[in-house]
Amino acid sequence: MQEPFWLVEFSSESDAKLLTSRSVSLRKCLELWGHEKSIDLLHSTVRGKSGSFAAYFEPSKSFKIEVETVGRHFTQQEKVAKLEAFDYLPIRGPVKLKDPDVCLQYIEFYGTRTVNIPTTPYEVFFGRNVASGLRQLLKKLSLKTRKFIGNTSMDPQLSLLMANQAQVNSGSIILDPFVGSGSLLVAAAEFGGYVFGSDIDYLMLHGKTKPTRIKQQKRAKDESIKANIKQYNLSHKYIDVLINDFSLSFWRDSMEFDAIITDPPYGIREATERVGTEKQNYIVSDEHLPTHVPAKIEYGIPSIYRDLLIFASKHLRLEGRLVCWFPVFREDYTEKCLPRHPCLTLIANSEQPLSKVTSRRLLTYKKLKHPSVDELNIKDTNIQDFRDKYFVVREECRRVKRQKEAALRKENWEKYANSKQ
Repeated sequence: MQEPFWLVEFSSESDAKLLTSRSVSLRKCLELWGHEKSIDLLHSTVRGKSGSFAAYFEPSKSFKIEVETVGRHFTQQEKVAKLEAFDYLPIRGPVKLKDPDVCLQYIEFYGTRTVNIPTTPYEVFFGRNVASGLRQLLKKLSLKTRKFIGNTSMDPQLSLLMANQAQVNSGSIILDPFVGSGSLLVAAAEFGGYVFGSDIDYLMLHGKTKPTRIKQQKRAKDESIKANIKQYNLSHKYIDVLINDFSLSFWRDSMEFDAIITDPPYGIREATERVGTEKQNYIVSDEHLPTHVPAKIEYGIPSIYRDLLIFASKHLRLEGRLVCWFPVFREDYTEKCLPRHPCLTLIANSEQPLSKVTSRRLLTYKKLKHPSVDELNIKDTNIQDFRDKYFVVREECRRVKRQKEAALRKENWEKYANSKQ
């Protein structure tokens, strides 16, 4: 059974508060005063320990008790009855529903299934609320209310998780080289980082692409990444966003970042392109140079991730982090298929399923050393191009679906014909 809670032992309350202060997946952290398999046992345990909680029950300290039931609905009247069952606690302070000095929490867990819900809880908990996580940021940074979004704008929870993986702190210098609509910059700036971005897509960076929202006919004049940063009062953390072909990096050799956070395009919903041409000995005349728009060619996934890891080995500070997504087919996945570089060590690797057959891995690398000349010119990679198999599998799925639909139509027609005989 999946349980929406963890029992964790901390060496101190300050450690628990430190972890909770950056967590977007954690609702709250409780100092556990009681944990039992039944309600009666819990009350017996808490009643026996109540004397040791006297420091929190001083007359000068306000309090409240919150009741939460997971997996089963109770009326407000039933919840009040559960709360009043704790009337044996020697609480002497006044009740204060908003920002009390002491917040106590009672939880009944009935499981996560929506059918065959038990009449009694599997587990019950009681304790003191030590700290709350940053779940409120998910609403604050919601894409639904964001000024400027694109087709592949990153969900705020994933963006904040990536910023945490990168250990973004106040004053960190952060880069997203495939910035798109800038979701990752918003998350990094929220945690105090100074943010750079770059992308080859001129239209996206200038807010000239087709609107993503269904009811929006055209983009507003002020839609941009900078407008998003301003929306959340983070303009002082915004450095700049630059139009740049990542395969032709223009950064000075001495430029270093504290972290690189990015989600490179996979070539499925967004194109993977770089400046180039298939023509041999192609030269633009001086006459046409002022108005020339460079041609673009395919920028394959193996090349993107090779260039990304080489760039990170060169432009991250020592101990700096690269956090990125990498698409895979689940049946083919092994750690050997992940991008590697001798100057970077993989320190975290988790999966986000996308479908029954595909997923993407959230990878976090840490820079161990500065690269040699050879390590800046690695040519061979074992990275498979996700798109090659993706389009083959998609076409196979479509063909199988069409065959099933045709067989079903034939079966229905035969049943209809037989019924008329």
